[in-house]
Amino acid sequence: MDIFEMAMQLIAGAGDSRSYSMEAISHAREGNFTEARECIEKAKEGMVRTHEVQTELIRGEMLGTKTEITLLMVHAQDHLTAAMLMRDMAEEFIHLYETMKEGAV
Repeated sequence: MDIFEMAMQLIAGAGDSRSYSMEAISHAREGNFTEARECIEKAKEGMVRTHEVQTELIRGEMLGTKTEITLLMVHAQDHLTAAMLMRDMAEEFIHLYETMKEGAV
């Protein structure tokens, strides 16, 4: 797989994960916590292959294979970071909305 394909896989996987995380927040806002958790699981599952691609890049660099740093790869890594942050925040939002619904806030 070339660097372009790897970057595109990172962007696509991260984008899917971020979308599921946003969907999870919407479900939680509506009080649909089962659906929210299902979306979080889909977000996590979607990141598995994305992390594999990133790990492949890191492993290659550790073994001495130089990877060209392109704007596309920087963009892909940015998407990955944003998706991971969004998933973490979505989990916090679910917890917050559940707590609010229970009247504990």
